[in-house]
Amino acid sequence: MRTSTISLRLPDHLADELDNIARETERSKSFHIQKAIELYLQERADLQISMDRLNDATDPIVSSEDMRKRLGL
Repeated sequence: MRTSTISLRLPDHLADELDNIARETERSKSFHIQKAIELYLQERADLQISMDRLNDATDPIVSSEDMRKRLGL
């Protein structure tokens, strides 16, 4: 896997929290930053899918009542 070096500036309170988490988990700060970015990108992709579906007039809307009926709740 190819890697890139990126530098960033963090407010002191975030840097301190990151230091604490890295120490407690015995993982590097880079590991935690990478995992946080991965999670952010996954959430961002999910949000984009949701927004695309919301704005798609051909995508049917199912009410919560219909969904409960379909699930037998």
